[in-house]
Amino acid sequence: MHVDCEGCAGCCIDWRPVSPVPLDHERRGPRAPLDDTYNLVPLTRDEIRNFVNAGYGDVLTPRLWHASEGGVEIDGVGVAAIDGKPAFFVGFRKPPKPVAPFGLDPTWLRACAFLDPETLQCRIHDSDLYPDECREYPGHNLALEQDTECSRVERVHGGERLLDSTPPSDLRGLLLGPHALGAKLFVHPEPERLDGVIERLRTRTLTPEDRAEFVGIAVGSHPGSTEVDQRRWNDARERALSAESWAGEAIEAWEAAATSLGEPAIGAPLSETVEVARGAPETPGWN
Repeated sequence: MHVDCEGCAGCCIDWRPVSPVPLDHERRGPRAPLDDTYNLVPLTRDEIRNFVNAGYGDVLTPRLWHASEGGVEIDGVGVAAIDGKPAFFVGFRKPPKPVAPFGLDPTWLRACAFLDPETLQCRIHDSDLYPDECREYPGHNLALEQDTECSRVERVHGGERLLDSTPPSDLRGLLLGPHALGAKLFVHPEPERLDGVIERLRTRTLTPEDRAEFVGIAVGSHPGSTEVDQRRWNDARERALSAESWAGEAIEAWEAAATSLGEPAIGAPLSETVEVARGAPETPGWN
C-alpha cells in the first residue's frame, strides 16, 4: 500500500462543502451516525487512555448511531444499542480550519484537531500517540474491499493518490465483531444519564462534561465485555474534563475565527499563532 498525501488530507478534513458530488458513504443504511462529523477516526481503548494521560482528553468526542429497531430511545431518538446500552466510538473533534486541499484556495472546512492547516500534515504523526486507524489508512478499507477517501479525491479532483492498493499484511487496528467490543466499540452502562445528550450531539453543542463522560467509559471498559470499571471511568472522566491542551484551546480559537463552512478563509489567522503559539509541534513540510 502506497499513497500520495501531499496537498490532500482528504481523510482528515470534511470536504463536503467544496465537493461537486455528494459524499454520504457514512450515512447509508439504518445505522447512520447521529453526529455530522465526516470520517471520524475510531480510537481503541488503549489509545483513548494514552490521549487522556497525555492531557488531550479535551479533543476527544463520541459517535453514536441511529437505530430504526433494536435500539434504545433517548431524547425521542432510536439509538443503536447492545443489550439495551447505547453503543459508541470515540474519535477526534474537528473544528473549522482555513485549509487549502486539492489545489483550492484557503477555505473554512472542518479538520482534525491535530491537522496543521497550512502543511496539511498531522502534528502527532511521528509520536507514540499516532492512532493505528490513521497509521494504517486506507488499509482497513482495502482489506474490507471498501472505497477509500483517496479514490474519492481522485474521482473528483483527478491525479493519483492511491498508488498501490495492496493492503498491509500486518494490520493491527482492524477490530471487527466481538473483538471490537470494549476495545473500539463501547457501551454506556447507564442510558438514563444521557437525557439531553443525544440532542446536543446532533446539534454540535456537546458540553465538556458530555464528552468526558464517554471518554471515561471507554477507558474504563473491559475488552470483550460490556462491563465498565467505575473507578477507571471516574478517573478518566475527571482527567478529560480538566484537560487544557494546546489542541483543545486551539479548537475554541478556530471556532471563534471561522466564518461559514465552504467560504474563503480571507484574513484567517495563521496556524503559527493559533496552534504553535499554544504549544503545537511543528510539521516538517513536504520539501
